[in-house]
Amino acid sequence: MKTSLQHHRHSIRLKGYDYSQAGAYFVTMVTFQRECLFGEVLDGEMVLSKFGQVAQQQWEKLPRRFRNIEADTFVVMPNHIHGIIVINDDTRRGTAESAKDLGVESSRRAPTKEQFQKPVPGSIPTIVRSYKSAVSYRINLMRGMRDAPVWQRNYYERVIRNEREMESFWNYIHANPMQWETDEENLSHP
Repeated sequence: MKTSLQHHRHSIRLKGYDYSQAGAYFVTMVTFQRECLFGEVLDGEMVLSKFGQVAQQQWEKLPRRFRNIEADTFVVMPNHIHGIIVINDDTRRGTAESAKDLGVESSRRAPTKEQFQKPVPGSIPTIVRSYKSAVSYRINLMRGMRDAPVWQRNYYERVIRNEREMESFWNYIHANPMQWETDEENLSHP
């Protein structure tokens, strides 16, 4: 029985867009309650905590987990990350690391229409879900906690449509630590 208090999740993705197609995507993921888990910004430089190091390491591992992508430039901030994921035009679709994966590539092409609760291998939602899960798992192990939230439920993504946008996002990511004092994710920002 549904009550008026139940929340209904709605996708914020572009309706009908194939998020597994080749292209570049700017993504932002924010920590649960914007908690500054990943470190601090000192004199315009990000200083990673041990949890921030986990976030960085897992970003760097993404191309090994999803062979059809490049994890382009990124930045780990105190309570969020920004990054660019490039999906290559490749028929292989990646999935999360598995002990059973012995390097044999599947010849089956995954469906490309992303549906709520139905992940598409190699798509942006699946890559982000896998990344967030890997970071959460490792941080919770370090904290000695189980299933404590690390991330907000969703994430922001933007399809990068041309070289001008790519350069703009690249510059934004690199300048982000220097802009921390005025960043909307900074809880101490007035």
